[in-house]
Amino acid sequence: MDDVLYSVDDAVATVTLNRPEAMNSLTTQAKADLLEALTTASQAYAVRAVLLTGSGRAFCAGQDLNEHAANLEAGRGLNDTVREHYNPIVRTITEMGKPVVAAVNGVAAGAGAALAFACDLRVASEKAKFAMAFGSIGLAPDSGSSWTLQRLVGLARASELLLLGEPLDAARALELGIVSRVVPAGELGAAARELAVRLARGPTGAYAATKRALNHAASSSLADALALEADLQDACAKTDDHLNATRAFLGKERPVFEGR
Repeated sequence: MDDVLYSVDDAVATVTLNRPEAMNSLTTQAKADLLEALTTASQAYAVRAVLLTGSGRAFCAGQDLNEHAANLEAGRGLNDTVREHYNPIVRTITEMGKPVVAAVNGVAAGAGAALAFACDLRVASEKAKFAMAFGSIGLAPDSGSSWTLQRLVGLARASELLLLGEPLDAARALELGIVSRVVPAGELGAAARELAVRLARGPTGAYAATKRALNHAASSSLADALALEADLQDACAKTDDHLNATRAFLGKERPVFEGR
C-alpha cells in the first residue's frame, strides 16, 4: 500500500496517508488502501488505538481533483465514490471499538477535514488549517461532515463553515472545539503518539462502549440512551479490566488494563 503506510507499535496502529506530492489527496487507490488499513487496525487484537495522520505538509486535501475531473469528463460523475469509499471509511473510523486519534499536521480540506472530524480526538500542528471546500466547487458535504461538524461546533457554526467554506487556522479550530490541542509543528508527532499510547493502555472495552453510546445518543431519545447505557454498563462490569481496576482502586494502586 504505497499510498497509505501502516505500522503497529505499543499497541498503536499508525495509518499515514502517503501522497505528499499531492497533499495526500485521495485517489480511488488511496481510498481503497486507507479502508484496508483502517479495517486491519479495527480487527487486529494487538491494536488498541489508532493514529491517523498525513505525510509531508498536509493532512489530507480531500478528493484528488485530477482523477475527479477525468471522471466528470468521461461522464462518470462521482463514480459512486461516496457510497463505495468515503462512507465505509468514515463508518470504519466511527464504529471501530478502539479510539482513533487524528494528528492534523497541515491542510485538512473537504473530505480530508471530514476524516479528522470522524476521529475521536484531534491534535493539531500550529500549521494546521481546516477548510470545508465542498461548496467552492459546487458540491454538498460528504464523508459524514454534515453529521460530525455540527456535533463539534453546533448547527449555526457548522452552517457557516459549510456554506462559506472559509478556512480555519489551528488557533480558531481550538477555540471552536474542533481540536483538543494545538502544538508546535515539530512536536505534533510525539504529542499525538503520546495520546494514542495512553489510550492504548486504557480500558479498551470501556472505550468501545463509550464510542457506541455517544454515536447512539446523538440521534436517540433520552430513554433509548439510558437503556443502551445500562446494557453497555452491564457488559463492562463483567470484564477483567473493571474487576482489576476496582481492586486496584481499593488497594490505592494504579490499575493496569489489558483490554479484556
